Amino acid sequence: MSTKMFVNLPVKDLDRTVAFFTALGFKFNPQFTDKNATCMIVSEEAFVMLLVEPFFKGFTPKPISDAKKSTEVLLCLSAERRADVDDMVAKAIAAGGRAPNKPQDHGFMYQHGFEDLDGHLWEVAYMDMSAMPATP
Repeated sequence: MSTKMFVNLPVKDLDRTVAFFTALGFKFNPQFTDKNATCMIVSEEAFVMLLVEPFFKGFTPKPISDAKKSTEVLLCLSAERRADVDDMVAKAIAAGGRAPNKPQDHGFMYQHGFEDLDGHLWEVAYMDMSAMPATP
C-alpha cells in the first residue's frame, strides 16, 4: 500500500483560490469540497486541502501564519519537461500570482516558482537524472 499525502493550506477566499489553481490545470475532488474546503488533486498520491481560514483554525491551537509576511512552507511540484516549469509559472502569474525569484538552472535541475494568492510559495522543478553529478 502506498502512502497518500494531504497538505493542508489556509486560504482567505476559497472560490478565488479554486479559480487560480484551475487556471494552472489542477482538478478538484467534489467529494471533499464544500463552502469550507476543497481537495486539489496533484497526483494519485498527493493532494492539497485548501481550507478557509476559520475552518483551518479548527485543526490547530496555533495562530495561522500570514504567508505574505513569513514563509511557513515551500511546496515543490515536479515537471516532466523544462518547458513545463516555465509554463506553470506563466499560468500562475496570469492568474494573479507572482514570481518572487528568477528561474535557476543547476544543469541537472531547472526550477522556478510562484507565490499563490495567499502567499504560499510553490516551486516547480524539472530534473534530468542522466545529467545528475555522480556522488563521490
